Amino acid sequence: MIIVVKKSANEDRLNSLLEWIRSQGLRTHISEGDYQLVVGVIGDTTKLDDELLMGLDIVETVKHVTDPFKNANRKFHPHDTAIEIGSTKIGAGSFAMIAGPCSVESEDQILEVARRVKAAGATMLRGGAFKPRTSPYDFQGLKADGIELLLEAKRETGLPIVTEIMNATHLPLFEHVDVIQVGARNMQNFELLKELGKTNKPILLKRGLANTLKELLMSAEYIMSEGNENVILCERGIRTFETATRNTLDLSAVPVLHEMTHLPVVVDPSHGTGLARIVPTMAMAAAAVGADGLIIEVHNDPQRALCDGAQSLTPDQFDALMSKVNTIRGCI
Repeated sequence: MIIVVKKSANEDRLNSLLEWIRSQGLRTHISEGDYQLVVGVIGDTTKLDDELLMGLDIVETVKHVTDPFKNANRKFHPHDTAIEIGSTKIGAGSFAMIAGPCSVESEDQILEVARRVKAAGATMLRGGAFKPRTSPYDFQGLKADGIELLLEAKRETGLPIVTEIMNATHLPLFEHVDVIQVGARNMQNFELLKELGKTNKPILLKRGLANTLKELLMSAEYIMSEGNENVILCERGIRTFETATRNTLDLSAVPVLHEMTHLPVVVDPSHGTGLARIVPTMAMAAAAVGADGLIIEVHNDPQRALCDGAQSLTPDQFDALMSKVNTIRGCI
């Protein structure tokens, strides 16, 4: 349920209304605009009488929301959300460029890549310490040591770091990580999502391999329902019958999600295509359709990468991409 309150409403009357709603065992979410205030009511709203609410002189209108996701719903929160990450922001007009290797492999590798992507204009450094791989025999990441190397790169460059979590028991290792990534395979790991919802860290939630946008938003709702509203959504490609690319990058997800939710939406064209030669094209297209940020894999020696070298740009290629993305961003 959404209760639209008149901007001129008396503060004491508004507080009385909110207290009464909460006394019914319901939760409220308040979004204030220039001309009105929206109170989102979450829970069993059959306890509330629409006619009684409409009879209050501070209430402009009452609407029912049938979507199962509430906290993530734009109807509850009409204005875009901006999430602060260190000295940078993402969403509500702030664009984030997240770049770095698929996997942290060594101190020299992560430091060299971090220096180069920062010089090119990246706002955050990504790197995998825990790597979910299809084969149990593939490189699984440096784990805790990988996080320490990311933190070293953060200390040197000042870039906030983004890295993936696979298990809630690993949370203590992520104490100094700026953004915790939930990978596609864990998008519906609901117990993990609930634990992340109890933190106050930004969560970058990737769309699952074959999940709908509604399912993505329901996963975001799991995090937000526990109190953490700092969720960033990521389109990273989905499984289709097409095999020419690693996945099919669904760029239509960006404008559709912007209609459905107030949360920032970023695009990962590296996993979305699996082909370094077309990553720049799809990255530019993502910027053109209004993405709030990009996640680009960059490796100083892709041919020798321990993970996903085929989809990784070199630092020089990333330099060129940044220039093109900035040009596109300047036109929209």
